[in-house]
Amino acid sequence: MPISEIQGVICCGNIVFDTAVWPVEDLDWNTTTWVETITEGIGGNGANTSFTLAKLGTPVRLLSITGTDDRGVRALEILQAVGVDTEGVRRDGTEPTSTTAVLIHRDGDRKFLHRPGISRVLAASDVTLSPLAAGFTHFHLANPFAFPTLRTDTGSVMRRAREAGLTTSMDTGWDSKGRWMMDLSAALPYTDLLFVNDAEARLLGGSDDLEVALAELHRQGARDVVVKTGSKGCSVCTPDSVLDVPGFKAAAKDSTGAGDCFAGAFLTGIARGMNYQECATFANAVGAMNVEHIGATAGVRSFDETLAWMRQRNNS
Repeated sequence: MPISEIQGVICCGNIVFDTAVWPVEDLDWNTTTWVETITEGIGGNGANTSFTLAKLGTPVRLLSITGTDDRGVRALEILQAVGVDTEGVRRDGTEPTSTTAVLIHRDGDRKFLHRPGISRVLAASDVTLSPLAAGFTHFHLANPFAFPTLRTDTGSVMRRAREAGLTTSMDTGWDSKGRWMMDLSAALPYTDLLFVNDAEARLLGGSDDLEVALAELHRQGARDVVVKTGSKGCSVCTPDSVLDVPGFKAAAKDSTGAGDCFAGAFLTGIARGMNYQECATFANAVGAMNVEHIGATAGVRSFDETLAWMRQRNNS
């Protein structure tokens, strides 16, 4: 099945409960700093991407894990409220729900204080696709590096998705352990669409020259690669062409979750029959909308509201 025929998305990725603090301009110990905003809500690559897909009207089922604590309950309630199918989320009381405190500088830089918690538990063998695939045609793996156990077996996960008849995509995320291709190389031959930012592309491709790095990713088996370049927009790189798509101007407050929202929006574009130019423009808009708010998904709006925002920005 061509990737252009996405009907619904199975998304595998972590669920995190976030506490975001803005603005944090210094960290002087043994003092009290007054801030303007402290918010709580969902985070985590799987949760953010699934939230975005559902908010934009794309059917999505999330495969993930939470603890049995109140934060896990609240995270699932937030996801279910926008229409995410959480049947594939396992609740496990052996560790608490993954949690992050996000400290956000006024200029948009961030510091994450992350407790992996129950994300340590999920393994590739827990990702069961066959009984879940009815009504869904695409599998998206959102940051395998967030799962300490699963990350070394991403090849198996992506291969089984293909064998289940699903088209595939992966958003790599940042590898804090620096293993990069050691853990992902086996997954790339089964990846139809790879999402990376420009720094991740260089580290995965083993070259400071982005063009050389992308050629290596294609050589390793990734079919099409979408390179996120922040406020500049993105580039869609096939083995034969590069399409540069500019971003939208935004009054950025917090870039947390923007990459996940971008990926969810891009897949929504494919599901709605858009070409790559249209998908990239739409995804750039969703990312820009989100960075204008504090929180990983606070700026995501409905599909029609997003189109209206795009028209307004294009006419201004």
